[in-house]
Amino acid sequence: QVQLVESGGGLVQAGGSLKLSCTASGRASAMNWYRQTPGNERDFVAGIIGGSSTNYADSGKGRFTISRDDATNTVYLRMDSLSPEDTATYYCNAVTVTAGHYKKYWGQGTHVTVTS
Repeated sequence: QVQLVESGGGLVQAGGSLKLSCTASGRASAMNWYRQTPGNERDFVAGIIGGSSTNYADSGKGRFTISRDDATNTVYLRMDSLSPEDTATYYCNAVTVTAGHYKKYWGQGTHVTVTS
């Protein structure tokens, strides 16, 4: 069982930046960020596998940067040039692989509000 604790959400003006953090209670193969707005599905934002293999949704390419610190089992999402469209609850996701079995874990979410 992996527990995830997110932090870093808040209120920011358009054009500003925020850095989200998510600390896991154990090691995960992959860590991802998703976001969700009311009435919509949870959408992938960015992911990192191992120490350096990253991928991003088109919405965040060039603006968001995902990184991880394996020493502390923490994944970060640096978000720059934020716009009101980025307003959402951001969720951390961790994927573990044990004997070929994949398990996914979710954090409780941290809310980001971007004002125009």
